[in-house]
Amino acid sequence: MTPETRPRRSVLYMPGSNPRALEKAKSLAADGLILDLEDAVAVAAKTAARTLVCDAVKTGDYGARELIIRINSLDSAWGRDDLVAACAAGPDAILLPKVETAAMVQQVEKLMAEFGAADRTRIWCMMETPRAMLHAEEIAESSGKLGCFVMGTSDLVKDLHAHHTATRLPVITSLSLCLLAARAENIDILDGVYLDLNDDDGFRASCHQGLEFGFDGKTLIHPKQLAAANEVFAPSPAELDHARQIIAAFAEAEQQGQGVVLVDGRLIENLHVENARRLVALSAAITAMEA
Repeated sequence: MTPETRPRRSVLYMPGSNPRALEKAKSLAADGLILDLEDAVAVAAKTAARTLVCDAVKTGDYGARELIIRINSLDSAWGRDDLVAACAAGPDAILLPKVETAAMVQQVEKLMAEFGAADRTRIWCMMETPRAMLHAEEIAESSGKLGCFVMGTSDLVKDLHAHHTATRLPVITSLSLCLLAARAENIDILDGVYLDLNDDDGFRASCHQGLEFGFDGKTLIHPKQLAAANEVFAPSPAELDHARQIIAAFAEAEQQGQGVVLVDGRLIENLHVENARRLVALSAAITAMEA
């Protein structure tokens, strides 16, 4: 599956039971919004939150922002009704919590067809348990509707009996397994949340680390984190200038029958051109969305 070029620098969790938050989200500079019916919603508010979220999606008032509904697990008291309502609302994606096997994804895919989900509505998977890490490859290849992995690092650290650290060494293996699986199947993957809202420097460092790992963007827990995530995960002007130089120089070399070329003293091959084109396409998509 070839992924669409869609900015996912910043994907913000929004509590589905909070009407004011859902309204405010319409003006936030987020590439995507995860309208949450699961962890962020108290048991007593689950049913009301479902109605609020699905009605909000149906309004079409969120502009170019990608809308994702995170449902409760299908084995919970609310999961099936969440899925029915989400299919009718028509979000860009439905996010499944605690996915651990390909069969879980395939079950949802069949139910989405039964419930009349729009063809464009994708399946996203929360990757947040040790078993999910061990089955990342089979989950990534489970369905043609699968569009994105979302790392649930808070739950993962808890289940591993590990600690949150600045370097994230306790979860490096888990992150790498999911990144490998996602890239093998050409699906996007989002980094987990950063919990300390008072540590701006730490958050920015976490974004840079996620970018270096290969993530497409970061999931966020507060609007104050949007600006840094959008900046870090967007190609910089210098990167874009270099990318365009690579594309132009390689095109000229091909016309001359050459397969490699030097740009700023560095050897450039087709693999570098592919990445340069990806950066230019991403930048164009960001510009189009922001316009």
